Amino acid sequence: MDGNLSREGMTRDLEAMKAAGLGHVLFLEVNVGVPRGSVNFLSDAWQDLFAHAVHESERLGIELMLGSGPGWAGSGGPWVKPGDSMQHLVASKVEAQGPVPFSEKLPVPPPRKPFFGPVPREIQTPWSEFYKDVAVLAFPTPPVSEMIPDVDEKALVYRPPFTSQPGVRPNFPSPAQYPPEAAGVAVPPDRIIDLTARLKPDGTLDWQVPPGKWTVMRFVSRNNGAVTRPAPQPGLGLECDKWDTAAFDAHLRNYVDKLIARVGPREPGRGWTMLHIDSWEMGAQNWTPRFREEFQRRRGYDPQSFYPALVGQMVGSREQTERFLWDLRQTGSELNVEKHAEHLKEFGRRHRFTLSIEPYDMHPGNDFDFGAVADLPMGEFWSLGFNSSFSCQQASSIAHVMGRPVVGAESFTGAPGEDWQLFPGSMKNQGDWALAVGINRFTYHTFAHKPDAGRPGMVMGPYGVHWDRGQTWWPMADAYHRYITRCQYILRQGRTVSDVLYLMPEGAPNVFQPPASASDGDARLPDRRGFNYDGCSSTALIKLASVSKGRIVFPGGASYALLVLPNRPTMTPALVEKIGVLARAGAAVVGPPPLKSPSLVGYPACDREVATRAQAVWGGMSAPTTLIPHRCGKGQVFWGGTVNSDAADLYPAYDVTAGILAAQGLAPDFASSGPLRYTHRSTPDREIYFVANRTGEPVRAIGTFRVAGQVPELWDAVTGTIRALPEYHSSGGLTSVPLQLDAFGSGFVIFPHRRAVAATRTAAQSNFATFKPIGTLDGPWDVAFDTSLGGPAHAQFETLVDWTARPEPEIQYFSGIALYRKSFDLPQGGVADDKTPVYLDLGTVHSMARVRVNGQDCGVVWTPPWRVDITRSVKPTGNHLEIEVANLWPNRMIGDAKFPEKPITQTTYRPYKASHALLPSGLLGPVRIETAETVPALPANRQ
Repeated sequence: MDGNLSREGMTRDLEAMKAAGLGHVLFLEVNVGVPRGSVNFLSDAWQDLFAHAVHESERLGIELMLGSGPGWAGSGGPWVKPGDSMQHLVASKVEAQGPVPFSEKLPVPPPRKPFFGPVPREIQTPWSEFYKDVAVLAFPTPPVSEMIPDVDEKALVYRPPFTSQPGVRPNFPSPAQYPPEAAGVAVPPDRIIDLTARLKPDGTLDWQVPPGKWTVMRFVSRNNGAVTRPAPQPGLGLECDKWDTAAFDAHLRNYVDKLIARVGPREPGRGWTMLHIDSWEMGAQNWTPRFREEFQRRRGYDPQSFYPALVGQMVGSREQTERFLWDLRQTGSELNVEKHAEHLKEFGRRHRFTLSIEPYDMHPGNDFDFGAVADLPMGEFWSLGFNSSFSCQQASSIAHVMGRPVVGAESFTGAPGEDWQLFPGSMKNQGDWALAVGINRFTYHTFAHKPDAGRPGMVMGPYGVHWDRGQTWWPMADAYHRYITRCQYILRQGRTVSDVLYLMPEGAPNVFQPPASASDGDARLPDRRGFNYDGCSSTALIKLASVSKGRIVFPGGASYALLVLPNRPTMTPALVEKIGVLARAGAAVVGPPPLKSPSLVGYPACDREVATRAQAVWGGMSAPTTLIPHRCGKGQVFWGGTVNSDAADLYPAYDVTAGILAAQGLAPDFASSGPLRYTHRSTPDREIYFVANRTGEPVRAIGTFRVAGQVPELWDAVTGTIRALPEYHSSGGLTSVPLQLDAFGSGFVIFPHRRAVAATRTAAQSNFATFKPIGTLDGPWDVAFDTSLGGPAHAQFETLVDWTARPEPEIQYFSGIALYRKSFDLPQGGVADDKTPVYLDLGTVHSMARVRVNGQDCGVVWTPPWRVDITRSVKPTGNHLEIEVANLWPNRMIGDAKFPEKPITQTTYRPYKASHALLPSGLLGPVRIETAETVPALPANRQ
């Protein structure tokens, strides 16, 4: 946090992570208003501390990721020269009436205003003074003025943040027909004169103006105003050019190379293992010194005559101008991939680093193609604040299509209002949603480095879920992390099972968004329905897709029964050809044929080529009145009727695709009689279904799985136990299993690949145990509070009550861990024999608890059911019970606001006032002893 670093604090942080079960850390230094510390970013002392963090991570077996620049967004710094920075092509305009000699200084156009407001004072000079002449063009002044709409975004001047700003388009439409422009609005390309060679070094243009009224435009490149953010003050600087590998290399030499040298030899597989590109928040650029050359190489024509289009002037026609801008954005997307992401990946390979990428937000290119470069594609989801669930769907799609077994996410990012109120139990539902979407590597946002021992310590202001050793409940977090670790490990096995592949429309920018009908649940937690899906870019489809046994397959193992095309009337010839290849090989495709190309490449012959190829695939260009399949080789192409009848709908409704799959004899992969979410992975020896209750109430439901002839098992990731599910029914290629899940409960239903015997439904073979209370532990309780946090050393609780209901202020406002003690005997006759399972149910707990019986740790309860197995530690009489209970920080902070003369908490962020309501705290019970009628367990060597 902006220079607040210490060697001892780093060691304490990393050791706390290791003890709690965390296996990786993303190292970023940011400035969010915390008072500056004494260790300047990238100073010798800072580099020594980074090396210490790497070596400590090696010692502890933790993997460390490093962001690609200071702050969290981008790759830049004070070392980036203006000529190596992200740039825009801007223009000034003068009018001249000929015939007449012209000899004037052309005005230097100012830079465009940065998207995020004023450039920091430290960077004002290089931003405002840098420019480089590119071209001077003249053309007859159009008699009518009409600009291309939304040209700033179409021309890659701005790309607003998709996550945080309403109304931002996921992609631009590319219609087959544009509204005609008024006569004389568009400048004929052959009337544009290149006067660049006539511009003198001082900006004077000498030219003999032809007859008529002429417009002269001076095009210069200028910095786009993107700076490192939110970087520590010594790390403030311009963002490097994302389309120029030489500029990127200069940045890497000044940042990553220095740290590689300072760290020295590294241990493989631990310590510093990965480089990271965070969410794209640098905005857009539309120029780089070699842009004209790159554009010509990729698109096959010279863009110079179309430079006026970058400021909205039509060239040729409205359609030609829009097609050029389509080509501009596509070229930019390719350059982002090749010159930035792939270049960083190649750099990393030379130094034994892998690469993670969060490819979204202000990204002006194709998110899928940018993220597909990563070894670890990542999304993000917020516990409070912005809805970025799309990025998780996108990241998992990238990973599945590209064959990446691990999918990451910046997880539980908080916003003002979280304020230490979240804890593992309150986050389970959202975490299970992320697991079901496909995320199997959580990177918690955020563990703020704590240079000293104060609690809760330094934090990143109101942002993040405060996932760090300063939390009251941190000593119990290992139990939750074991759950997440088990889930993540299992959900990295084999390949995901999805049936529908949504093809993203061509072009840039491009964010994958499935149809809303393909999911249920709410907008923040959209759960995929019985036919699971992924998205795919045209680039990946063209390069990687093939057909096997009627399914579209990718080299990484992903397989789909149906390709769903976007409702767009344009496609490039290469994409139409690929769809035809897949259909002729046996693929099923649904969607309308394209009419034209969106691009100016090969225009106008490209449109004839698209129409000819589409005619061969779809069998005609007039839509049938009903949805029908057209036979194309071994495959089928479905179109017609109401499919894609609404131009606003990018994809057909879920019921349409489900109907096509059902007609092919394919049942939903999962169905339930209750509110359950799921995901499915397949390995050579088992089918793995993760199933989770989406509600805060217990659920009994029948789950129907697309598996036949196999005996189901239940793998409980909370407890780590594995047991049989003997009650099931198989028929018609499906297996139905009675399921019982607690509030927000979850489990893995596993089908090993071995032949099953018929299920027998008997009471002795029910799938879930029945718990029977045999006694209640009534008061009194001896309770000891942490005196270092202001609590009393001892208090007598005659009954279990909320701490906030006690009369003592030191208990009312206590935040931390308190220890409850009690002795008890088992009820006579309540336990049949030594083999009878015995449980302790804690009733209501705020917010986590660890149970010990006779000195033996029986585990932590953090989610329903609030129950632990005490069978191995309990005795008939003379049992000693200890229950550690952790509440949350707000109560102590409220107390500190009420009694400011003696504050207990030490932190850089204080959102609470004395008037705020206290949060429920403590063990409320009732605490009961229970037995259970168990179900048959698997052999011990399988657990």
